[in-house]
Amino acid sequence: MNLWQLFKIFLRFGFLAWGGPAAQINMIREDLVEKRKWIERDKFKRVLAIYQALPGPEAHELCVYFGMIQRGRIGAIVAGLGFMLPGLGLMLLLSWLYVYFGSSILIYFAGVAPAVAALVVRATHRISEHVLQGVSLFAVAAISIILTFLNAHFLLLFVVCIFWQTLWTKNYRKSAILLASIAIAIFAFSFFSQKNLVIQAVENVGERNLFIEGLKAGLFSFGGAYTVIPFLKESLIGAYGTITTQSFYDGIALSSVIPAPLVIFGTYLGFIADGFCGAFLMTAGIFLPAFSFTLIGHKQIEKLLENKSLHLVLDTISAAVVGILAATALDIFLHSVLLVSLKNIVIFAASLTALYLSKKKWIIPAVVILSSLIGLLI
Repeated sequence: MNLWQLFKIFLRFGFLAWGGPAAQINMIREDLVEKRKWIERDKFKRVLAIYQALPGPEAHELCVYFGMIQRGRIGAIVAGLGFMLPGLGLMLLLSWLYVYFGSSILIYFAGVAPAVAALVVRATHRISEHVLQGVSLFAVAAISIILTFLNAHFLLLFVVCIFWQTLWTKNYRKSAILLASIAIAIFAFSFFSQKNLVIQAVENVGERNLFIEGLKAGLFSFGGAYTVIPFLKESLIGAYGTITTQSFYDGIALSSVIPAPLVIFGTYLGFIADGFCGAFLMTAGIFLPAFSFTLIGHKQIEKLLENKSLHLVLDTISAAVVGILAATALDIFLHSVLLVSLKNIVIFAASLTALYLSKKKWIIPAVVILSSLIGLLI
């Protein structure tokens, strides 16, 4: 396979990357693992587990990894660029429209949110079918869902799940159940205690170096793309007059309706802060670590994958990741469908039905485009 062929594969992924990490990971798995057989299913689960434990957008990191195993470092760069370019271009366009026309452009995407929710639900189900093998891994996913809703840090979540799985497989099942119960009780106490605290701080932080802020977000966004939201919110709101709380959340809304990793909304923040220059600085900073982990550490990653003593740990992390994705899917469903309007419920149901009934490659863009038109007309 030459570099142009490789680029076209990942460019197509980039144009079809609706629905957040769950849908993107499922799309990559179905094409490169199930269809093209680039790696075995079990290895894919463990590769996903490793990248989930690293900071940054895991779907983009998977693309860089697959480019590496096909054509080395240049292949990794080509694959990563192919995947991110469609989203980057669309985000720049929407950012420009937002700056010149304001939040009124959001009305044109009113029907996209329930379609995206359907994509996430379908993708989470598809991924879980290949990861959750056995009662104990189903239990790991359930524990992960509960702890995710209790705002447990993902690293602590992984530790609890790994201890659970280790105790369960060694037939210390009462101890495993006790461990999970204690962990849930502790995080529940912490969660509800924090609910009673309201802390407000207003600070004039001054302008920040956009590349450095993007790099910090890329390096410290452990647990997937969603963890970058509070990080950038804290560092950029107030640093520029154009980045307000309202414009920040408008950027999240815009990034959720285009085919791209969620962290692409950093491009939007850079644009409204300092135009095209700011957009490219933020984008470069955020995505640099996602390229670097594979470009620099590929041999170490392969050694981890070949270490059989770590397979139980990686399989457990994979099941915990399914739980995180399921919790995310439920949260998106509640806040963009069920608690919004009957219209969104109908669009969601129709979109989900179409996604399950059709296996055509064009079904994802067709569902998103039709849902947008229906939402706008209604």
